[in-house]
Amino acid sequence: MSLRVPSQFRSGIRPFNMTPLIDIVFLLIIFFLVVSQFIEAENFPVTVPDDCEFAQSDADSRRQVTTVTVMKTTSERSDFAVGSEKIAVSSYADIADKLAQLIDARLKDMPADHRVVTLRIDKDVRFAEYQYALAGVAASSATDIKLAALKDKRPGSQ
Repeated sequence: MSLRVPSQFRSGIRPFNMTPLIDIVFLLIIFFLVVSQFIEAENFPVTVPDDCEFAQSDADSRRQVTTVTVMKTTSERSDFAVGSEKIAVSSYADIADKLAQLIDARLKDMPADHRVVTLRIDKDVRFAEYQYALAGVAASSATDIKLAALKDKRPGSQ
């Protein structure tokens, strides 16, 4: 009685080894989980204006790392934040200085010609309140400011 090798192994075709592919998939999953922890969440509820025709991002918006947010609260005062860090100050006079300090701390590693700040302002905030955010950005080392707005939703616009 002789042992015979199965015909699938005699033809020279070997089964595909999936182990390296599975290893790569798991490494990619781990990589994206780790990277997602470093991305700063800016999840403040802000309703930005929606009547702007050219409110689309350009290539510079992918490089920026600094966002200043002015949020309308239920009280008479507005809240201010740089990135995900809210600013706690007692008077509006201190807000511009504190904003400038926080913006400069975030922009210190950026090249001088790409220091862009995005300003997100709730549409219900009056100019008398968000002028301090503009003053803080002007006092910082930022070279450009972008105002966040929703793209125009009129019929015929894309």
